Amino acid sequence: MHMDLDTFFVSVERLLDSRLEGKPILLGGVSDRGVVASCSYEARAFGVNSGMSMKMARQLCPEGLVIRGNSSNYMKYSDMVTEIIKETFPLYEKSSIDEFYVDMTGMDRFFGCLKMASESRKRIIRETGLPISFGLSENKTVSKVATGEAKPNNQIKVDMGMEKAFLAPLSIKKIPMVGDKTYQLLRNLGVKHIRTLQQMPPDMMEKVLGKNGLAIWKKANGIDHTPVLPFHERKSISTERTFDRDTIDVVKLKGILTAMAENLAFQLRRGNKVCATVTVKLRYSDFNTYTMQAQIPYTSADHVLIPKVMELFERLYKRRLLVRLIGVRYSHLVSGSYQMNMFEDSEEQIKLYQAMDKIRLRFGDRSVMRASGVEVRSIGRSNPFNGDAPILLANRRE
Repeated sequence: MHMDLDTFFVSVERLLDSRLEGKPILLGGVSDRGVVASCSYEARAFGVNSGMSMKMARQLCPEGLVIRGNSSNYMKYSDMVTEIIKETFPLYEKSSIDEFYVDMTGMDRFFGCLKMASESRKRIIRETGLPISFGLSENKTVSKVATGEAKPNNQIKVDMGMEKAFLAPLSIKKIPMVGDKTYQLLRNLGVKHIRTLQQMPPDMMEKVLGKNGLAIWKKANGIDHTPVLPFHERKSISTERTFDRDTIDVVKLKGILTAMAENLAFQLRRGNKVCATVTVKLRYSDFNTYTMQAQIPYTSADHVLIPKVMELFERLYKRRLLVRLIGVRYSHLVSGSYQMNMFEDSEEQIKLYQAMDKIRLRFGDRSVMRASGVEVRSIGRSNPFNGDAPILLANRRE
């Protein structure tokens, strides 16, 4: 079974604000340089799709509501769905924040695969309020294509032996691995539907498209022996920002980095994680990109991570050119809580973190933050109907 949450980011935003129902939504970077991360079906009717530049999306859909989004909200709902799948199925693979594969081998003997899959889907809709679709077949490829055909908020089962017949009338673009370039190449050869690929000799496909040609031919014929890989927890967490206009304002850059470092530290604590590596990324206006990282004792504390991010930035930013993009990544994540330093940390400081995190969990990521990062709009959810009202936490020396 392949399960996919329908327009996941948009669906979460609508759960949080019912006034977004029925409206065309463009979710992603709000500047012209931004990219559409997700869009509603109402926006898709205007020709908008994920991965499109926000500038083009606005031109196609001028009435669309542009929302920046909030990764912590999406992670929260993704975790809720993951827990339901984890409780129900012994072997599952989380391939992205909103996409899952489940190995249901042998379950027909006890429950009936379709019945169990349907009940699982209904439970997810009931307990989370999110629309979700699934495809059920003998392998990953056919199930993923079936999910796409089932959307929005529906389900499809492809019976054993009917894989080729199910795929045949569909567009070649439905095949996983067929991107824009491959699609255009095949269209230039007169290939429009999967049926034509099924009839082509595999050696011809390999000659035209190389090794990928043979893989695409197999997928077109419903052949896929890829196993469902057990879920593994993420090993890093990161965020980055591309500016509307390249900047050389160091104060602004440091403020954004502070907000990024603080927000990611909160995400670590929220997920009961600590990190051992900090990385800072910098891209200049000439598109040259540089990164620098440092190993640190396992931590999730702001007063450890923020100074390390600032230190790496000071060492990295030497060219004094206009900056196009900056980013922060915490990696080598493991489960655990921050271990207090006996000589430097205080009980007051730890209680401060706990109080701030409680406020953020209840009122959102930007509800309490350091004053130096208050102007940063790329961290946290931006509501198109009302603005954020954060509590400012002044920077102070420890």
